[in-house]
Amino acid sequence: MEFINTILDYPLLGYTVKQLGLSFLIVVFVFSLKRFLGTVLFSAVRRLAARTKTELDDILLEAIHRPVEYLIVIIGLGVALMLLELPIEPYNLRATATILMKVLITLDILWLIFRILDALSTYLLKAAEKTESRLDDNLIPLFRKSFKVFIGILAFVMLIQNMGYSVSGLLAGLGIGGLAVGLAAKDTLANVFGSVAILFDHPFSVGDWIAGDGFEGVVEEIGFRSTRIRTFAKTQVSIPNQALANMTINNFSRMPRRRIKFTLGVTYKTSADEMNRAVEGIRGIIKEMPEIHDDFFLVNFTDFGASSLDILVYCFTKTTAWADHLEARQKLLTRIMQYLESMGLEVAFPTRSIYLESVDTDAEHVLNGPGADAGGGSA
Repeated sequence: MEFINTILDYPLLGYTVKQLGLSFLIVVFVFSLKRFLGTVLFSAVRRLAARTKTELDDILLEAIHRPVEYLIVIIGLGVALMLLELPIEPYNLRATATILMKVLITLDILWLIFRILDALSTYLLKAAEKTESRLDDNLIPLFRKSFKVFIGILAFVMLIQNMGYSVSGLLAGLGIGGLAVGLAAKDTLANVFGSVAILFDHPFSVGDWIAGDGFEGVVEEIGFRSTRIRTFAKTQVSIPNQALANMTINNFSRMPRRRIKFTLGVTYKTSADEMNRAVEGIRGIIKEMPEIHDDFFLVNFTDFGASSLDILVYCFTKTTAWADHLEARQKLLTRIMQYLESMGLEVAFPTRSIYLESVDTDAEHVLNGPGADAGGGSA
């Protein structure tokens, strides 16, 4: 027994064999436990979660998996270092290791909370997509960011405390410089209030096609400071919420229907009877097309144009999607073309008719030039 104690108390690298052995065993145990959690325990729990009707447990399990594993490793390494009884002179390595462990644990817990918030946000967004209101689609990401900022501030305060600094002194320093910070953050606060105004006034939502001063595109995200918009050129535009809240916004996604308006010109050879038949025929085409609303439309002979007899065509497609709208417009135009061709009418294009009147002999002499008579005499 004394022999074993002698071996365990034998100094090695500034520590005893007992200290080094226990620390090594703890490290081996911790990594074995991490492997067991990842391959056995979490796999078993994941299979149980897959049998439930809700997806929430699956999402939360996936969120906490990695942070819990690393938390066990950090705590285990901390215990192993405590058993080594690190020296405090000439440098206090024991206190440094303790602070480092506290910082790592705080950061890991912060990571865990952030992943849980992201998982809950993903789950709630899927549920929000099934509701008619789009306010929840906008509020969920905003609340997620708000909680992250709040928890991040708390984690920062805890880190300051764990590193041995005075939080009260830090707050006092912030109070002295509060005026300067407030002035610097004026625009940021204005953008935050702008985001609140956008969410409650609800001029647009994520996914809407909007246009304003110098931009047009689809809203991708409404954040604290700015709103991100994907333009049709596939570029991303970030616009401060304060500017958006004070801007006139044209929301195309809220069109109940989309307009088709054009003027059709036929040639002046068209008779009045043919014009009436053309107008009635185009009205019939609109009524027969299921893509176009037939409750209100206008087809009328409206003007004697400079080079055509003008027919106004004014109607609305049932779809507001741009691609589908263009397909319906093309279908309408081609049917009108076919109908006019069947009537023998021609679509006019800009033309100008020049009428030449007869001229007297003197004018003709001037136009032909003095050499005309000489040439004629020699003949």
